[in-house]
Amino acid sequence: MYPAHQPQLTYDEQALLDPLHFAMASRDADVLTLVREALGAGRARLAYQPIFTTGPQGRPAFYEGLIRVMDQAGRVIPAAHFMPVIEETDLGRQIDCVTLDLAIKKLAHAPHLRLSINVSARSLGDGKWRRILEEGLMSNHMLGERLIFEISETSAMMLHEIVIRFMDEMQPRGVAFALDGFGAGLIAFRHLKDFFFDLVKIDKGFIRGIESDPDNQVLTEALMTVANQFEMLVVADGIETAEEADFLTRMGADCLQGYYFGVPKFDLQ
Repeated sequence: MYPAHQPQLTYDEQALLDPLHFAMASRDADVLTLVREALGAGRARLAYQPIFTTGPQGRPAFYEGLIRVMDQAGRVIPAAHFMPVIEETDLGRQIDCVTLDLAIKKLAHAPHLRLSINVSARSLGDGKWRRILEEGLMSNHMLGERLIFEISETSAMMLHEIVIRFMDEMQPRGVAFALDGFGAGLIAFRHLKDFFFDLVKIDKGFIRGIESDPDNQVLTEALMTVANQFEMLVVADGIETAEEADFLTRMGADCLQGYYFGVPKFDLQ
């Protein structure tokens, strides 16, 4: 026996029944409005975090450019407040376009800089994003060799054919690719051979306190073995202590990233 038909509740009626839902929806709407207005007003910058090579002579191998948007008072709107909401929306495509444009301009003015930026697989087919990339690569034929695109496991698997085709097109032009959050998105290892990632960034969840966590030690070692098998460099991400850095260096990580080595800053100096 089917349940009796229930009348459709209006948004206001739902809010009265579920005030938490209403509060969360209002918060998300307010944040998205702030982000949209900030992008429209050009209040976006890149903050740069260094990725160091391992060993006693460790030095920055490259920097990750992280998008930051500001409100009218110049205060940074934390990315954690809006990126999960907008990543697969049109506003997410706008963020990716702004990020790419800022990165290309920075690379053009800093000829010795190598820079990675995050991009969603959905943006790889976006016309505006592709025009920004093509114009940047055409303006400086060496620029591609200093550009790294970071793609998350989830994003890569969602549109794997588009990602593979884009990699095949871009790598002859020097562009490199990083698999971000390796181990967190449950990417099927059998698919790794179909991609052309140059490096992997092991997910931060495996790094925290690794020197005293046998489970994370085993899992991280397994991830490193897989990466080495496919000739990908290994970046250990999210390092906050000297103990973590030392342990991962001994494990064989190629590069290290995290607050222990430097927080993201607007100024590279």
